[in-house]
Amino acid sequence: MRVLLVEDHAKLATTLAKGLRQQGLAVDLAFDGQDALDHLAGTAYDVVVLDRELPRVHGDEVCRRIAVGPGNSRVLMLTAARSIRDRVEGLGIGADDYLPKPFAFAELVARIQALGRRAMPASPPTLVHDDLVVDPARRVATRAGKPLRLTPKEFAVLERLLAAHGNVLSSSDLLTGVWDEMADPFTATVKVTVSRLRAKLGDPPVIQTVPSGGYRI
Repeated sequence: MRVLLVEDHAKLATTLAKGLRQQGLAVDLAFDGQDALDHLAGTAYDVVVLDRELPRVHGDEVCRRIAVGPGNSRVLMLTAARSIRDRVEGLGIGADDYLPKPFAFAELVARIQALGRRAMPASPPTLVHDDLVVDPARRVATRAGKPLRLTPKEFAVLERLLAAHGNVLSSSDLLTGVWDEMADPFTATVKVTVSRLRAKLGDPPVIQTVPSGGYRI
């Protein structure tokens, strides 16, 4: 899942981003409203975690532009304000969910994941291919009933391939959906991750390489 975290407090932003990446999310950072709009102009995000009080362009205006824009990003608005009126205002300008500060990190993760599922095409809660089973909500993958010890990136790649229902995903598709903006598009990151994933999945192989196309299950 590709997430844009917009927060002007740099220390808080980097701490949250680190934690979210450990949960297997691809997280880009923006530190003001204009920075957020610049990111949104070039990248499709599943979820935008948006602080309301932002410099340069206010969070409300960023939210409005997302709501009327061509993308399908879901917005989780963060704010120190706790009143019902503030929540209603935030939802009224296009936010999909609202989380007051301070918040528990586990709740932030749960809300992002819930919004991410709404942003993506509907899929069953459990992804299955023969004896391979992936439960995205519980972050559990098994093959022939045995648990697979996957890194967050390996799990995310496997989830994307299964959710594609046999369609081919290019290396670019996987890089965009699983990694953040710090990933070098000219490296073999995707190829290496798929290779390690194949080794962990074992035989018979389930991931096919499509020449000049990408990968599919």
